[in-house]
Amino acid sequence: MKPQFLIGGATSGSGKTVFALGLLRALKKRGIKVQPYKCGPGFMDTQLHAISSGADSVNLDSWFAGRTHLQYVYNKYGERADVCMIEGNSALFDGYKRMQGSSAEMAQVVSVPVILVVNARSAAYSVAPMLYGYKLFRPQVKIVGVVFTNVSSPTHFSYLKDACNDAGLNSLGYIPYDENLKLPQRHTALTQSVRSEIEEVAEKASLYVEQNIDVDRIMKMCMRIFPCEYTLPYTSDVEETGIHYDGIYKPLKIAVARDSAFNLFYKENIDRLSAIGNITYFSPLYSNNLPEADIVYLPGGFPERFARQLHRRKTLMKQLKDYAEKGGRIIAEGGGMALLAHTLKVREGGSTYEMSGIFPFGCTMIDSHLHTGYRIVETSDSPLRGHEFRFLSVDTENNQLPSDIKIIFVKNTRGTEADTCIYRYKNVIAGFTHWYWGETDVLRLWNYV
Repeated sequence: MKPQFLIGGATSGSGKTVFALGLLRALKKRGIKVQPYKCGPGFMDTQLHAISSGADSVNLDSWFAGRTHLQYVYNKYGERADVCMIEGNSALFDGYKRMQGSSAEMAQVVSVPVILVVNARSAAYSVAPMLYGYKLFRPQVKIVGVVFTNVSSPTHFSYLKDACNDAGLNSLGYIPYDENLKLPQRHTALTQSVRSEIEEVAEKASLYVEQNIDVDRIMKMCMRIFPCEYTLPYTSDVEETGIHYDGIYKPLKIAVARDSAFNLFYKENIDRLSAIGNITYFSPLYSNNLPEADIVYLPGGFPERFARQLHRRKTLMKQLKDYAEKGGRIIAEGGGMALLAHTLKVREGGSTYEMSGIFPFGCTMIDSHLHTGYRIVETSDSPLRGHEFRFLSVDTENNQLPSDIKIIFVKNTRGTEADTCIYRYKNVIAGFTHWYWGETDVLRLWNYV
């Protein structure tokens, strides 16, 4: 038995992240080990969780994987924790198709109750019918209580408590309105100054949590049996396995880019890589040499914010290109694509920075807009699923590419072609989509892409 719960928002922008960070920090101060999770594909919140709690946060997304795998991942990471906390995504019932992919669905998958967070900035007793609707809409989604954010005063909160009582839900407390509880924008590199901003928000939020929220009551109300039960039919192939060659285990050498420019990856992806080899981290911003590797993984990030600095790593860029030309295996996702491009251009009239030149096209931020959504590639094996959130675009001259570059088209959740694709040159696989490998044999990517 241990406290387990999902923090869900009544609406997007409810303040659930600030509450989650405050609660994580408050529990950390008490010496309680929390395993944080993020419902959905987002990267920023998992990093916020890690800063606030000191523990790596894990994505749980039902578009990426099946129920058995999600339950396995939840149990695996939560085993050594005192508390398991999932932060929801968007509003509680919002999914990619009705409730599919929603936070409410995830609460059911791993059998945890919900703490509903409501933004009370422009509301008082009128939240009662909304709360009543949330309570009854899907009774199997157990809402144990409500936390209010942006509350103007104790008197304001008294009206909100009345609304909870009349809706038949527990009022668990509130976080007052404070303009200093603003988090950095999503499209922000995790520099030291940004980390300091997050630390300040987490610390201030934790003080509000201790003052105005009944943490002990939350822990008691959310006590549940752990681990969560697997939903039948159970699929036994979720366990991690090593890679064997002629019956002999051969750990691979895997180089993973990781620094302020490249740090957007799924925890489970790194664990899958660890299961087949030994990981060496390197920094495209500061490293002079590419580590010796059987696989190079270039995750997403914000290369456009460090274009000049990356451009100066001439030796590393040349080594990347030589590695690719010799048949080396590279996986690049999101911002990692920029390292493989011929050039990177950030603004109109600004400099054009040379990159490794593995692909003949450039990457650009000029005239770019947000491209976001779930993505899927149907392969000869199991589908490859992921998520895209980018401003970068590919700049190809006359949209013509050499015949030795293979293009694989990507679809969205509705089965229609998305405005993105995967590029393959020799053993280099690259695209703007962040793929989830939790249920995928990474080494088979080169067989069916």
